[in-house]
Amino acid sequence: MEQFEAMWQRVMRGTVLNSWKVVWVVLSDDGVEFFKRKADSAPKGMMPLKGAVLTSPCQDFSKRALVFKLSTAKNQDHFFQATHLEERESWVKDIKRAITCLQGGVKFARKSTRRSIRLPDTINLSELCILMRDQENGVKEQKLEKEKRVYNHCFTGGMVVDWLISKDKARNRPEALMLATGLLNEGFLQPAGDVSKQGVEGGAVSTVLDEPNALYYFADSGFFCEGYSSDEDVIVKDEFRGNIVKQGCLLKQGHRRKNWKVRKFILRNDPAYIHYYDPTKGDEYPLGSIHLRGSVITAVEFVPDAKRYDVDGNLFEIITSDETHYFLQAATSEERKEWIKAIHTVSKTGK
Repeated sequence: MEQFEAMWQRVMRGTVLNSWKVVWVVLSDDGVEFFKRKADSAPKGMMPLKGAVLTSPCQDFSKRALVFKLSTAKNQDHFFQATHLEERESWVKDIKRAITCLQGGVKFARKSTRRSIRLPDTINLSELCILMRDQENGVKEQKLEKEKRVYNHCFTGGMVVDWLISKDKARNRPEALMLATGLLNEGFLQPAGDVSKQGVEGGAVSTVLDEPNALYYFADSGFFCEGYSSDEDVIVKDEFRGNIVKQGCLLKQGHRRKNWKVRKFILRNDPAYIHYYDPTKGDEYPLGSIHLRGSVITAVEFVPDAKRYDVDGNLFEIITSDETHYFLQAATSEERKEWIKAIHTVSKTGK
């Protein structure tokens, strides 16, 4: 059975208690399975896709965005909430295709980017992206203003096409657009702004638009978007200028009520900051930030102010230079090691 996973420390609404919980979701060729943790060997449940109906967007919850509904053949409704629009659309697209394949008696498999846009076997998209990100000879990241918003560390689709042709990676603009589309489909490039996102959602063969209003950025770069604001915000915005080193969802203990909530964390270097967000509301407005310069990061076995049953393993602590303590929990021990290593490196090398 072929499986497609994502770090869906996302929320799912239960069918019995009607509560929202974080789950790890796996899409197989005939169902959607969910696990309490990624490391679990057996799922907590499975929703069969045969005869199922997918509704997206789902408007059943006025206070929750990016929700979609999966209704099984037995009239059971299951609700999922993604962290951002692209993630929801990706899952919706794959689940719908899996349902269609079941109806037609065909085995579900994700479409190959290389096959769908006919890229030559000699093209290595990963190596191409590394060349494009070269500080001296790659595509130049810029600060661009469109529709009363300022996009930092981005570039236009036309700039990508021009670079591919100038470096003899493509013979003409249509061929360059095919390469750029491959980079976008594989996640090396990301759309920024309404024009480029509409191009992705339009379903054309070439989803990268060769025009000045279509903006894109490199995945895991220092990209961020801002609206018009006063000069007083400049210092705060400096926190976002570093490159993204690592990102993902963790459980975080609150400082006041000491309760635990899922937060999306984005770690940046130079300056050394980690920002955390409500995973249901996107990455534009963080709930808070932690300045990591001079911080101490260590694994811990328990949290002093937490009840034993509140958290279960894979804990670590960040102690900032001003003695503020943050307690976090990863999904697995390996993930905890990765976060501790990444944060420790940034705290020592970043400003």
